[in-house]
Amino acid sequence: MSRKNPFVMPILKWVGGKRQLLDSINPLIPECSTYYEPFIGGGAVLFGRQPNKAVINDSNEELINVYRTIKEDPEELIAALSAHKEQNCEEYYYTVRAWDRDKETYQTRTNVERAARIIYLNKTCYNGLFRVNSSGEFNSPWGRYKNPNITNEATIHALNTYLNKANITIKCGDYREALKGIRKGAFVYFDPPYMPISSSASFTGYTAGGFGEEEQIALKEQCDMLNAKGIKFLLSNSSCKFIEDLYKDYIIDHVDAKRAINVKPEKRGEIQEVLVHNYELD
Repeated sequence: MSRKNPFVMPILKWVGGKRQLLDSINPLIPECSTYYEPFIGGGAVLFGRQPNKAVINDSNEELINVYRTIKEDPEELIAALSAHKEQNCEEYYYTVRAWDRDKETYQTRTNVERAARIIYLNKTCYNGLFRVNSSGEFNSPWGRYKNPNITNEATIHALNTYLNKANITIKCGDYREALKGIRKGAFVYFDPPYMPISSSASFTGYTAGGFGEEEQIALKEQCDMLNAKGIKFLLSNSSCKFIEDLYKDYIIDHVDAKRAINVKPEKRGEIQEVLVHNYELD
């Protein structure tokens, strides 16, 4: 796909989204046979570049169901979102949010119903903060927005076209599984849950379980394996001693980012992040 569609953009507001950093990230991404993004999240980098062939993955089942539903059932999804829009109010929001409290009933919901729920909650919850508790239940409060763009038909149609015309493989699971079979000539962009720079400075509650030091070390070992195979990778993370020491053998660039999402309002604002890569620019 040579021409990029400007309507292909993130459908969800996601913690750590990269839309504001695309000017820093895009110049670092080389030409490749297959683009891999094992922590797809909101997909800002993927949708900004719109590669012809890609493998995307995330461990968040609700998120991946949104992308699969947009690809397979866009009109049914828009109809379900329109129904949410008509009933949107504080009481209705909490009713829909509570769907996943009854696990047996929730499992009977269709993929379209589940995808529409996530988009609706994301558009109407406080600060667009997708957050789950330790049981994996969505727990962000209502946002009190006057006219949220719940249906977002133009974006859904554009994403549907891109996901079907390009060769996009959508996976859901461990990031290491998504990389199995990767060959030289491919490129990997890692955007994992960030390493907290203090006890309250970061937020990783979009999946139950978190992503701590052990997971960060395991991810670095995966990067080492890619490097040994001659596969180029780029990784985003927080600028902190732990991460910079961990990746000291690679090239580290620093970028400034404004983060509007944080558990504590006073912690929102400009922070420094790192872009780690194992190749020089041509």
